[in-house]
Amino acid sequence: MDKRDRLERYLEARDLDSIWFARPNAFAWLTGGSNVVDREGDAGVAAVGFEGEFHVVTNNIEAARIEAEELPDLDRETVTVEQFPWHASSLPEAIADRTGGERAAADIDVPGLEGVDPTELRQPLTERDHERYRELGRETATVLESVCRELEPADTEREVVSALRVGLSARGIESPVALAGGSERAQQYRHYTPTEAELGDYALVSATAERGGLHASCTRAVAFDPPDWLGERHRAAARVEATALAATREAATNGGTAGNVFDSIREAYAAVGHDGEWERHHQGGAAGFAGREWIATPDHGASVRSPMAYAWNPTVQGAKSEDTALVTDTEIEVLTETGEWPTLTATAVDRSFELERPAVLGLEE
Repeated sequence: MDKRDRLERYLEARDLDSIWFARPNAFAWLTGGSNVVDREGDAGVAAVGFEGEFHVVTNNIEAARIEAEELPDLDRETVTVEQFPWHASSLPEAIADRTGGERAAADIDVPGLEGVDPTELRQPLTERDHERYRELGRETATVLESVCRELEPADTEREVVSALRVGLSARGIESPVALAGGSERAQQYRHYTPTEAELGDYALVSATAERGGLHASCTRAVAFDPPDWLGERHRAAARVEATALAATREAATNGGTAGNVFDSIREAYAAVGHDGEWERHHQGGAAGFAGREWIATPDHGASVRSPMAYAWNPTVQGAKSEDTALVTDTEIEVLTETGEWPTLTATAVDRSFELERPAVLGLEE
């Protein structure tokens, strides 16, 4: 089902005349472009609405640029771009004026309109999403791995993240999450936000990258003079991730839930000798037009769908395994890989399934 069909069904099911999206990830989901100027705001500078046809509302400062550059997935000949004077109104007020008297919904607070959470509408991914996701995943991994190959023990965490952000930005990729943890802080914290600390004996580098609204997450580990336990913990995390992906495909095929996958993850930690590690960090979940469309928790009722991207990120103190994969009923395609990084074979703990996962660079077996 394409995006237009989903919107038509949504309007019919809720007896609405129109639906409007101004949050950046929802705007990008429909248009393929960006409505962001100031990243501190929840809403962008333009909203896209659907009422059988697409309409874009924005102020007169942005209208020409939005129409020319930020609507690649919409038919320019049929979409209407409407503008209001920047000094006379706000975006919510402009949407309210545009929909006066209609039954309408929006993903931001608009007077007189119902609220809508577009998370469900964005799932599953479309074929066009798959193509763009493959490009984003490959380029994200290319940049992250390139940075990791140049690391030295005396590099600081902030220097690593700076190089990562520059490399991604050069490819038109934003980096809402960029983390680098040296050997000391990677053991202390699951979110190793960068400091002036030197990397030391080994490093974990993680990124969640965004382009065109899509988000790809991955982590790589580099060893210089690593502790004896690093290889074992890394392999354990990789096996939990492989188990999570196998359980995801099974749940997608059989109508399972995020809670079902979480049960498999929790059992996998126990099977690899690290029972309870799941309590110390979230395990990830569905990805797409958000870093995580949902994060799995015990008894979580979110439907596991396919084709859909998933980014599981199991951690075992000081080690982490994370990539973004496209899961279908028959295949698991890792999107954030280059084919240039050393790998290890990770076997699921509860079923016949194995997957090549990134190894620790410098600690290859």
